[in-house]
Amino acid sequence: MNRVPHPGFELPRLTALLRHALPRFVEGVIAPVAVFYAAFALLGLNGALVAAVTWVYGGIIWRYVRGHGVPAMLMLAALGVTVRAVLAAYTGSPVVYFLQPTLGTLMVSVAFLASVPLGRPLAQKMATDMVPMPEAFLRHERVRQFFLRISLLWSMVFLANAVFSLYMLLNESIGTFLWVRTSVVALLGAGAAAVSVLGFRRCLRHVNGEPSAAQSMT
Repeated sequence: MNRVPHPGFELPRLTALLRHALPRFVEGVIAPVAVFYAAFALLGLNGALVAAVTWVYGGIIWRYVRGHGVPAMLMLAALGVTVRAVLAAYTGSPVVYFLQPTLGTLMVSVAFLASVPLGRPLAQKMATDMVPMPEAFLRHERVRQFFLRISLLWSMVFLANAVFSLYMLLNESIGTFLWVRTSVVALLGAGAAAVSVLGFRRCLRHVNGEPSAAQSMT
C-alpha cells in the first residue's frame, strides 16, 4: 500500500524568527528614519537626502565587502531612494521624498486584497519566501483559508498605514511625521505580525493533529 504523507509542518521557534527579522527591521525601518532626521536637523534637507542615499549604498557596499549577496530588491530600493532624493532636492520639498513610499504602501494594500479573490494569497508567498513549506501542507484547506484571511488582514493594515501616513505628511511637520508615523506603523505591523504568528500556530495545531491518510486507512 502506498503511504500518503501527512501534510504536517513545524514552525521554527519564535526566538529564531525574531533573530532573523529584528536586525532587518532596525536596518530597514528604524535606522533610515534616525539617519534622515538627524541629518535634517543638523544639515537641512539636502544634507538629509545625501545621508539617506549614503545609508542605503553604504549597506550595499558593506554586504559586498563581507562577501554577502546583495538581493535584487535591495538594489531596486537603492535606485528608488536615489530617484526620490533627486526629485526632493530639485523641488526643495521633503514631502516629495516621502510621498512615493506612501503611495507604494497603498499599492501593496491593493495587491494583498486582489490576491484573495484570485486564490493566490500574497501572505502565503511572503511566508514561503521566509520559511520553506511542503506543498502538501500548503494545499491543506485549513492552511489555504488561513492565508486568505491573513492576506485580508495585511491589506487592511497597509491601507491604514497609507491613509495615516498621507494625513501626517500633508498636515504635520517632517519631524512629527517621521517619529509619530514610524511609531504607529511599527505598532500596526507588530500587532498584525502577532496575530499572524498566533493564528498560524493555531492552524498548525489543527493540521498536525489530524491523522494522516495512511493512519486513517488502518
